[in-house]
Amino acid sequence: MGTLTWTVEAERWLRDIHEFIAADNPTAAVQTVRGIYDRAQVLIDFPEIGQRYSASSRHVRTLLYGHYRIAYLVTDVGNIEILGVFHGALDISKYQL
Repeated sequence: MGTLTWTVEAERWLRDIHEFIAADNPTAAVQTVRGIYDRAQVLIDFPEIGQRYSASSRHVRTLLYGHYRIAYLVTDVGNIEILGVFHGALDISKYQL
């Protein structure tokens, strides 16, 4: 079983999501960020559960949570690195994954 870590950029995305939602509904902001975090925890036991992101030459996958896509990398030794959290309306191909 590998470890799961969040990159600095992924943590920043979570803070941005929280701040955006909290402007209208602080409770929903906490619930959304907690839900994203909890959804990512499943990767510890099932790292291949997400869809393969074919635009990357690395072993990047995406896992869905509501309208959000959690982009992550499965390393050669089986560790998981959360690379970012993107709203479904964003074109993630603009980001180097």
